[in-house]
Amino acid sequence: MTQWLPVAVAVLVLLAAAATHLRSSSSRHCAGNTRRTVPVPVPATIEVRDPEAARRMIVDHADTFSDHPAVPFPVDLDAGHPKTTSINSAPYGPLWRALRCNLTAGVLHPSRLAHLAPLQRDAVESLVADLAARGRGGAGRARDEVVAVRDALYTAVFKVVARMCFGDDGIGERDVRAMQRTLREFFHSGVDARRLASSRLARLLHWRQWRYLVGTRGRLAEVFVPAIAARRRRLRRSDGGGVRSYVDTLLDLRVPDDDDDEDGEPSSGSGGSARRRALRDDEMVRLVWEFLGAGTETVVACVEWTLARLVAHPEVQEKLHRELSAGDQRSLQDLPYLRAVILESLRLHPPVPFILRDVVGLPEGAAAAAAAVGKAVALPPRNGAPVRFVFMAEDIGRDPKAWTDAEEFRPERFVGGGEGEDVSPIPGRKQIRMMPFGAGRRHCPGAGLAVIQAKCFVAALVREFEWAPPARGGGGVDHTPTNALFLKVMASPLRARIVPRRS
Repeated sequence: MTQWLPVAVAVLVLLAAAATHLRSSSSRHCAGNTRRTVPVPVPATIEVRDPEAARRMIVDHADTFSDHPAVPFPVDLDAGHPKTTSINSAPYGPLWRALRCNLTAGVLHPSRLAHLAPLQRDAVESLVADLAARGRGGAGRARDEVVAVRDALYTAVFKVVARMCFGDDGIGERDVRAMQRTLREFFHSGVDARRLASSRLARLLHWRQWRYLVGTRGRLAEVFVPAIAARRRRLRRSDGGGVRSYVDTLLDLRVPDDDDDEDGEPSSGSGGSARRRALRDDEMVRLVWEFLGAGTETVVACVEWTLARLVAHPEVQEKLHRELSAGDQRSLQDLPYLRAVILESLRLHPPVPFILRDVVGLPEGAAAAAAAVGKAVALPPRNGAPVRFVFMAEDIGRDPKAWTDAEEFRPERFVGGGEGEDVSPIPGRKQIRMMPFGAGRRHCPGAGLAVIQAKCFVAALVREFEWAPPARGGGGVDHTPTNALFLKVMASPLRARIVPRRS
């Protein structure tokens, strides 16, 4: 027994040192504030899997179900710092409207997306060249080698989104790579934030992972603040011409002042319009983080899932290739089977598999709406405590009551005469049959851009290459999913055999 005593003492010393290091690290990131980054209490949670129940709540009772969690992450990364918010986390009200309207009108409006084509063309050409080089596998080897597509695809998509964010001449290649590396590490770090938030012991035992989470804001600021400052200086020197980037709109944006009440009226009673202020740099960092992360991760996940399905269904791939070959001079919007393939992929694999709504109390009408749908959800105790409703987008898209052979990959259901002919990525007011980008007032404003991006990359990759399972090593594609922060991605990155098509 005594021989284990030195080991036990050493372990205790190491744990004590780790705890001390963690406390000092947390204090540094508090910037003089005594608060530390802390776990976020999780309210009572209710899962909603019934499409009609989801529609009645999100659409019919939108006033009740329009607030997202202020801190959707299990750890409050803002603790100890001035509060920041994003479009996704802002409470429903004047600030959310100002941020969302700025994005939709200033960046995502169709008239603003005309400059997107050259960026996409450059990214697609680089991606095709990269995959072709990997497929060759070296001099003298066959041009049908197995490639892993995710890394090259991520780089191509991120490059487009970064240029939209900072401007075509706003940042250099080195800055783009640094941003991509920082964001990708965060989304795919493998750190189990929920486990760390669950107990003090877990944070002590895995102190390096906890330290990583504590330092998130600092790492993002190191990457984004200099780029924002450079863009600000460039705008001061320019005449205001050229294509406006997302950062340009944020620098010009004025949002309701923190002292304004929830209706956006001045708290001072001055009788004038609501006071407005410019965004702080840390607030712009949070919004840029959201724009780059959501704009890249959702598209990469959608394209990879789509290619995996096309590998497993060569007859669908061939049908899509015939449409693409016949439609070289047509817009992507005029290719119905391409649209059907993307929608079927989104139905089965929504990038964000669940949609969150926080409700404080449950009004009579909303409670009745939930209870009226065959007890589709269990009602919470009506004690005024916050309740989190989790709308399971993946289950809703695979509901057997809404879709024939709901688990089958069948794009034909979305073409003329199919059961999903009139279904779009954003549900209307009458019916919800899939909601890969949410629904109602708080649906994702970037849904249209994400679909355009997915169409562009899938079309190019199917037009240039034939995608097939690896010739050796066990055949098919593993469609097992896994969670990566807020996303659901392929647990095993897609590896496929690509064969360049003849012109």
